[in-house]
Amino acid sequence: MSNEILFLSGFLIFIIALLLLDLGIFNKKDAAVSIKQAGLMSIFILLLSLGFYILITYFGHHIHGIDSMERLQEIVSKHKHPIKITPGNLEHSITLYDKNLGLEFLTGYLVEYALSIDNIFVILLVFSGFGVAPRNYHRVLFWGIFGAIVMRFLFIFIGAALIQKFEWIMYVFGAFLVYTGVKMYFERNKNEQIDPQHHPVVKFAQKHFKVHNKFVGNKFFVVIDGIKKMTPLFLVLIIVEFTDLIFAVDSIPAIFSITKDPYIVFFSNIFAIIGLRSMFFLLAGIVNKFRFLKVGLAVLLTFIGLKMIFHHYLEDIGFTTSHSLIVIASILFLSIIISLLFPEKKVHKVES
Repeated sequence: MSNEILFLSGFLIFIIALLLLDLGIFNKKDAAVSIKQAGLMSIFILLLSLGFYILITYFGHHIHGIDSMERLQEIVSKHKHPIKITPGNLEHSITLYDKNLGLEFLTGYLVEYALSIDNIFVILLVFSGFGVAPRNYHRVLFWGIFGAIVMRFLFIFIGAALIQKFEWIMYVFGAFLVYTGVKMYFERNKNEQIDPQHHPVVKFAQKHFKVHNKFVGNKFFVVIDGIKKMTPLFLVLIIVEFTDLIFAVDSIPAIFSITKDPYIVFFSNIFAIIGLRSMFFLLAGIVNKFRFLKVGLAVLLTFIGLKMIFHHYLEDIGFTTSHSLIVIASILFLSIIISLLFPEKKVHKVES
């Protein structure tokens, strides 16, 4: 257990340092984040994620302090890793374990990153609906990430404990993801809008707290006539957090279909979340061009849901983490390529 606590503590310190680096270096000025800055940060986070994948692929067994065949068998059985341990050959068995663990991280990261793109649609609607100035996007997203890390931590480790105790929850998660995927497909063309005046968060805040009716720069709170009030920017932050909470209900069960190891679920989640901020600025202007991405995400969620429901049958026929990675990557690749090959045709109205 001490290995797990040390590894997790080190990871959290690393992530906090990374976020502080982002705040201090990449956003020194109170200005909108440029495409160049977003691109550099996205590449930086991607390289860090791939570096972490390599680290796990060679040293993943240190997370749970695996130093004997008994400990390895215990962890493989507990987290239901789809590998066959070689009796009497600890070194080879650990190599198989580490490689599979790396693939689980990479697959979970890809799933979470893909689902984060759908999150961008909603965040864009929130910013647009509330009239948030582009120079304040970074501040909201930055503090939103901090809140998301705390929520994901609680969700993941509580979820893992429930799965360990009640295995039938996997079937509930699977059915929910299938329902979500089918629902997303049929609502893919629905025009979503944000009404600031009637949003539940706004109505609740106005009823129970002091709320200022105007933005005040990048401030979340302002003191007026000796009274401390929330600004609309803080309400936007709460809505972004609430949005992430809703998306976590989809994404976290989805990654549990890839791995039952809560540490790998958490690591892949957090790397995708910290990449969300830079990806937001990179894709904000072009995300609507991927017209078939919603279809791809719907198929992705449905596939993952079915995988959770039929996981015992898939294990019997030898369906491994590598197969999941190939299917998931193919779904996302095809949805993006088809979107680029068949862009939405603009209808020009003819004036009479």
